Amino acid sequence: MKRRSLIALAALLLPVLAAAQTKPAPRRSDTPALSAARTIVAGAPLSVFLSNAPQGARLAIARTDDPASKAIVVVEPKTAVPALPTPGAVGAYELRLTMEKDGAPVILLRQPLATTEPRATLAAPERVGRGQGLPVRGIGPNGEQDRVMLVRPEAPADADGPRFFPAENVEATLEAPDQPGVYELRYILHAPLAEHRILARRVVKVE
Repeated sequence: MKRRSLIALAALLLPVLAAAQTKPAPRRSDTPALSAARTIVAGAPLSVFLSNAPQGARLAIARTDDPASKAIVVVEPKTAVPALPTPGAVGAYELRLTMEKDGAPVILLRQPLATTEPRATLAAPERVGRGQGLPVRGIGPNGEQDRVMLVRPEAPADADGPRFFPAENVEATLEAPDQPGVYELRYILHAPLAEHRILARRVVKVE
């Protein structure tokens, strides 16, 4: 009787033991991982959620067919949620986590990234007195190097003038020039692959 009980117990335990043997091993908690938006406005900063990055790792944005040694943007992450400048040109790219091995970068992780057409808007009074404050709002990709600037209409895209950086604050007061005339308020995209690209213009008369 006792032997029959043991045989019955073994029959019950066999499926349990088999299931335990076939259960997949849990993912190691120290495995690197990254997550980010797969589509973003060209030139906008990309926030990346990064975990367990090995020491010396880099985040990079490259074209999909670029080798590991080539990239458009390379950043050394300082936090668990670093931000990268994205290319200012519309296209298909790849977000990568890389690290040096035997003196050359090796791709640890990769994720597709597509950039869409950037746009910007400007708001400001049409007229302002000479040397007076001009309240301005500028909204666009808001990349770190983007700027809103007041210049002459014929000035080149890289001209200097009263300006502010929308990444810091989308609203600011610019000092109007002492010289009266027609001026142009501009939102200028300044990003990898697209430096000094004018996204929006608005005429302002200085009187």
